[in-house]
Amino acid sequence: MIQAVTATVIWGLVLCLLPGARTRKDHSILVAAVAIAAALSLNVDPIYLAGDRALGGHNVLDLLANILMVVGIYFLSQAILRAAELNDAPVRRDRRGLLILALVSVGLVLAFLLIEAPVSSTKFMFDYGDQPAAALYSAIQFVYIGAVVGVTGYVCFRFRRRMAASYFRVAFTLIGIGCFLALVVVFSVLGMDLAHLLGDQSTMLQLAAIYDTSFVGAMFFLCAGLALPPVARRIVQRTQHKTQAGLLEDLTSTWEKATATRKDGRLTTPAGVIERGDPETRRLHRMLVEIEDALLMDPAAANLLNEADFQTLTRTEHYLASHGDTQGGRLGMARRGRGKNPSGR
Repeated sequence: MIQAVTATVIWGLVLCLLPGARTRKDHSILVAAVAIAAALSLNVDPIYLAGDRALGGHNVLDLLANILMVVGIYFLSQAILRAAELNDAPVRRDRRGLLILALVSVGLVLAFLLIEAPVSSTKFMFDYGDQPAAALYSAIQFVYIGAVVGVTGYVCFRFRRRMAASYFRVAFTLIGIGCFLALVVVFSVLGMDLAHLLGDQSTMLQLAAIYDTSFVGAMFFLCAGLALPPVARRIVQRTQHKTQAGLLEDLTSTWEKATATRKDGRLTTPAGVIERGDPETRRLHRMLVEIEDALLMDPAAANLLNEADFQTLTRTEHYLASHGDTQGGRLGMARRGRGKNPSGR
């Protein structure tokens, strides 16, 4: 049941990541989410039994699922660590990390081959965990996962305050909490493996309860943290486009009034030559510059504008300033030009 719930949550994360897949430079999070979701899905009882029987009924599917899990954890960590760097440098291949991942995968295969597990089992470690090879098999996987999520969680908590966007700070906090809970999962699994070898059933059951709770919590917090940035970014973009559309509509009317007597001064150069920002932002910048130039060259043109027009100019300037445009800061001059007119409304 837990595997099905957590797999559903991870597949939900995949759906959140898919809309921006084409424009995203780094696909590590998507690869990680798909790998982890596939690993958890393979451990859902009906899927596991059917799939493992198709592979011969010797629990090979458990090995495949665990390899997928460590691969997913690796790519998840890489994506988060790169996000913490706060730069747009090209994605570099992590040769050392990939080498360690390859060694861990080989270790899992070798340990698995030493386990006597002749019958498909949906409770692999419960049924076969009394074998030292099975304990080694589990330890290789979870020691690696513990090391990776430990470093990742530390980076999240250390660098979260550096994030400019508030939703990134919240996301890093959620991911950090998820990594902490994942460490609880790791220690509970290692404890269960040791207790199983020693035949301590009572301790195994107590640790199993901790494992169940912390595993579900880790998946929920990690997924929430990873889904928040792309979802929040899409919401911000939609809000921004709505704001831009409103400003363009209002500013067009102001632009028509201010430049009516100076049509020859209207820019004929395509807005695309202004490289900074998206097309709408460039268009707003271009119109604002033309309006301010018109008011500076002909202060009397201010008579054509009303208070609503100047409020539109102020809102446009503030919008451009908040989006990194530093070239539209001459509105004060336009106001001073307007102030020269004693009959200004």
